[in-house]
Amino acid sequence: MAGGTDRGYLNGEVMAKGNFNGPLERVNDCCWRIPKSYKQGMRVDGLIYADERLIEQIRNDQAPEQVANVAFLPGIQHASLAMPDIHWGYGFCIGGVCATDPEEGGVISPGGVGYDINCGVRLVRSNLSYQEVKPHLHALVDELFRNTPAGVGRGGKYKFNRKELRRVLGEGPAYLRERELATDGDLDHTEARGCLDGAEPDNLSDRALERGAGQCGTLGSGNHFLEVQVVEAIFHEEAARAMGLEKDMVCVMIHSGSRGLGYQVCDDALKQLRDAPQKHGIELPDRQLACAPIDSDEGQQYIGAMCAAANYAWCNRQLLMHQARESFASVFGRSWQQLQMNLIYDVAHNIAKFERHTTGGKSRRVWVHRKGATRAFPPDHEEVPSMYRRIGQPVLIPGDMGRASWVLVGQSGSMEQTFGTACHGAGRSMSRTKAVKHAKGRRIDKELEQKGVIARARSWRGLAEEQPDAYKDVNLVVDVVHNANLATKVARMRPIGVVKG
Repeated sequence: MAGGTDRGYLNGEVMAKGNFNGPLERVNDCCWRIPKSYKQGMRVDGLIYADERLIEQIRNDQAPEQVANVAFLPGIQHASLAMPDIHWGYGFCIGGVCATDPEEGGVISPGGVGYDINCGVRLVRSNLSYQEVKPHLHALVDELFRNTPAGVGRGGKYKFNRKELRRVLGEGPAYLRERELATDGDLDHTEARGCLDGAEPDNLSDRALERGAGQCGTLGSGNHFLEVQVVEAIFHEEAARAMGLEKDMVCVMIHSGSRGLGYQVCDDALKQLRDAPQKHGIELPDRQLACAPIDSDEGQQYIGAMCAAANYAWCNRQLLMHQARESFASVFGRSWQQLQMNLIYDVAHNIAKFERHTTGGKSRRVWVHRKGATRAFPPDHEEVPSMYRRIGQPVLIPGDMGRASWVLVGQSGSMEQTFGTACHGAGRSMSRTKAVKHAKGRRIDKELEQKGVIARARSWRGLAEEQPDAYKDVNLVVDVVHNANLATKVARMRPIGVVKG
């Protein structure tokens, strides 16, 4: 929209990609500040969590400009925040975090949640060792690939009529429990027990419902995956024991979200909120930050739809896990219960939640936007499930297909610094277009197999876009959140099998 003159926006522009040339002041070894004096209209500073190894990569992207732009939002508290996996996104950067206070005119912004509402990760343990699985790895990955619907627009075997879909949207996996597709243990080990209060299925458009009717229990495309992993190293024995993790144990990590339904909810909301800033007298530097006061009709409309889409995403990952359990049972000739394929935890990383935090010396209820960021509540927090309250909330950080993923637990520093938040992944270092160009003439699946990783995908392009070279080193990203006391390392997981769209 360069040159645009839309009222309600300071310049109507969407920033072009390129190096960030604004100020980045070092706060400490793990944090950098964009002072609010950088742009007239910033209400708070921007804070980016990174070390010297990552900050130079971050400067090569306009994502820090988005951190500064988010600081314009009415009611924003403390700072506009970004995690070390920061990269360019829609409105907010990926890895962006902000909290807004309704009592101070705080707003809700779909760009602070993202198109894939409640994209998230769940981790499942087993009683299988790597040595037991290794001879059957090709057969296992092939079975998972057959039984896991993946790819753009791909539907699955679970179909819901309108009445059933309303229950999925309103109740989350608790509805699947009635159909024997989930257990009480699954709900207990899911963030918010898989259900956000305030879901309003009636707020979804017919188009969103149509897109969601046949896609629950499907992986999708892009960076979504189902991955077989091995626990490579343990760093926190007590936390590992609480989660049932042991060295050389085989686990399954699932990364997906709300599919076409969530995308449509976001798309519908952005259209509905296009004129809301002007209506409510809000000036913004980027039209992609379209927002509305939390207590406004427009704000409540989006919140109700967003919560419903989040519940749908938890059902999606629950059904993906159910299919993975069935695949393991088929290959190893034992039920998933006998294989002890228990859910360790499920975390959302594209969501807005109403939480209590202390900021400015005052305890207040704020809407925390986490876009490409993971909740990381510390030990003894009332929202951490009882079985983990002593150690802190599990934090699941997927990496790339060729290196590692991590399990951490939240620490007290997250509440003091980031509204109880850590990073959500490695973070892209290469656009998908550039990654495809970089992969030209190569067989990414063969390269991965040479590293001991069996990969199956619906298309060559899917693997090319998600090749390891397209991502930052997740180990560097995790070092930052660990050293900043946002979350502490528990276990490093090595990939051995991957299913992608």
